[in-house]
Amino acid sequence: MARDGCLARVTAGVAVGGAVGGAVGAVYGTYEAVRFKVPALLKIRYIGQTTLGSAAIFGLFLGAGSLIHCGKSY
Repeated sequence: MARDGCLARVTAGVAVGGAVGGAVGAVYGTYEAVRFKVPALLKIRYIGQTTLGSAAIFGLFLGAGSLIHCGKSY
């Protein structure tokens, strides 16, 4: 039972981290693409790479934090 709860918490942490990271990455990628005057079609690629990279990092860290907190009881 506790194992299923822990897995659900880690999965939720990864999902929330991915969503927050994707949103932050999209905003930051758009800002950087405009700032550095990236050519038209490369803007889409640049923004996508920034979004996916940021989502992966945020998801990884929030999932790891959720895993660390799984064993603790408050």
